[in-house]
Amino acid sequence: MSISEDHKRFRDIVKGKIKENLKKYVSQGELIGKREKEFVKIPVPQIDMPTFRYGPKQQGGVGQGQGKPGEGLGQDGEEAGQGQQAGNAPGEHQLEMDVTMDELAEILGQALELPRIEPKGSHQIKSQKNRYSGLAPVGPEGLKHFKSVYKQALKRQIASGSYDPHNPKILPIRRDFRYRTFKTVMKPQTQAVIIYIMDVSGSMGDEQKEIVRLESFWINAWLKKHYKGLESRYIIHDAAAKEVDEETFFKTAESGGTLISSAYKLAKELIEKKYPPHEWNIYIFQFSDGDNWSADDTKLCMDMLKNYFLVNTNLFCYGQVESRYGSGQFLKDLNAEFSKDERMVTSSISSKDKILDSIKQFLGKGK
Repeated sequence: MSISEDHKRFRDIVKGKIKENLKKYVSQGELIGKREKEFVKIPVPQIDMPTFRYGPKQQGGVGQGQGKPGEGLGQDGEEAGQGQQAGNAPGEHQLEMDVTMDELAEILGQALELPRIEPKGSHQIKSQKNRYSGLAPVGPEGLKHFKSVYKQALKRQIASGSYDPHNPKILPIRRDFRYRTFKTVMKPQTQAVIIYIMDVSGSMGDEQKEIVRLESFWINAWLKKHYKGLESRYIIHDAAAKEVDEETFFKTAESGGTLISSAYKLAKELIEKKYPPHEWNIYIFQFSDGDNWSADDTKLCMDMLKNYFLVNTNLFCYGQVESRYGSGQFLKDLNAEFSKDERMVTSSISSKDKILDSIKQFLGKGK
């Protein structure tokens, strides 16, 4: 078996471990802190690493001296391992693996049986792109790779003994020529934006915001697998709404009342200014504890959802995070109004353990 096959087999084992313990990984906030661009460091315990084992009959053969199995090799007759005292307790071994966001999304999709998203709009338009994939000994002159040509010539002259370092002339011959090779790939032109909306009034505490932060991370991972140019925008609101960056979104602590329509108006303004619905795949994820200022404002929200958001977005998702201070009324109002509309998906998230269920509800239709 080749090294690359061994490596692939090992990564498959790691993915299996992550999938097996996905609920634990989803609910761990420190996982997001270990994100580095497109990679996440994931601790994967209890993986049996390859080791050498002695057979039952060790007689003769290479390396069969007077030493005993496991005995270290010292120098000048000294015993190895005399530098410090040996401990009497077993060590805890935990392996950290770099896993790409695409791999995380694949594991999430397999575990939750999420269907592939079919983008709308300009995904029908495909563009050709040439991707250079290597070097070849033949090709058109316009793709000759001169650095590789001279490198090949230098290697050949050194190997044959004809290279003189005091008179360093490198003379390529035909067999030294190298040309860039490429393949043409078809890329669909898709654009997508996620608009996150979160209530940051006094009733939304740190525990509720942590649930939103974790769920948003995994939602992003899944959507990025389908849209390489994914954009994310963040809106927070109490009685008034404003757009913020990602860090502010998850750390802001406000107080006061809740006016959900303020966030809806800002989201509508953002879409009309930057994301024409016929060109963009638009996803909105709203998180709240279910309080709103008044029945009149809730009615205004329902009208905006019915006449604008559900018409112009791929999916509108509302996640209600349970809070001891929140009434939970907004979820009831949405279900009463849109229970038969597949463009509206609602979810009740009582704790971190329910995050996976919520993601399944939001993304399970492949919109």
